[in-house]
Amino acid sequence: MVLPGLCSGWLTVVLMVFSLISVTYGATLCNMLAIQIKYDDYKIRLGPLEVLCITIWRTLEITSRLMILVLFSATLKLKAVPFLILNFLIILFEPWVKFWRSGAQMPDNIEKNFSRVGTLVVLISVTILYAGINFSCWSALQLRLSDRDLVDKGQNWGHMGLHYSVRLVENVIMVLVFKFFGVKILLNYCHSFIALQLIIVYLISIVFMLLFFQYLHPLRSLFTHNVVDYLHCVCCHQHHQRRAENSEPPFEADTRQNIV
Repeated sequence: MVLPGLCSGWLTVVLMVFSLISVTYGATLCNMLAIQIKYDDYKIRLGPLEVLCITIWRTLEITSRLMILVLFSATLKLKAVPFLILNFLIILFEPWVKFWRSGAQMPDNIEKNFSRVGTLVVLISVTILYAGINFSCWSALQLRLSDRDLVDKGQNWGHMGLHYSVRLVENVIMVLVFKFFGVKILLNYCHSFIALQLIIVYLISIVFMLLFFQYLHPLRSLFTHNVVDYLHCVCCHQHHQRRAENSEPPFEADTRQNIV
């Protein structure tokens, strides 16, 4: 009785590991393909160091994200379904909302043999795939339904920053739910330690992502702004705000002296 159960447990673990490896491998290839699509006019070569950095980034990001989703779902069970569905629907309808707000027309030349209905079916399929990828990790592409290529070829730092900021907040919320309500999930382990580890792993994946775009991206010289420039602008903006708050206009200073 014990041996079949043990074999079944090991088989489950092996299948989960292989599934995780395949998803990570697919995300790494999609990342390389996204770079090629954005810069199709240039010949791109990724060296071993660049591939290693992307692999570590994607492995840590997907592993931590999926583990958090699994623990969150196991904690709340059916109560977690509305949250997950709402999360997926927001990602699914985001490109369509941008398309409707832009007032652009639907591209009719994606394929010559496609009718308008066929084009609509293709766009819906692409958005479902796009939402599925972004649900677990950053897709490295921003979907643009009004364009024939269906992707935004610009390096949109704002979209990437918003994605990781929202995902980090979501992960923290789900980890806190697991920590305080997941009493019966893992009885022999410290929930606080597991929660802290998962958040740290996700933060490390963001560090590897920033490292890649700052130093290892094959066409980083084409960027108008890089990661360091963005952080420098943010720090300078905060520094100027503090100086403006701390500095007092001469007129107000003289007025206060006269009042005293």
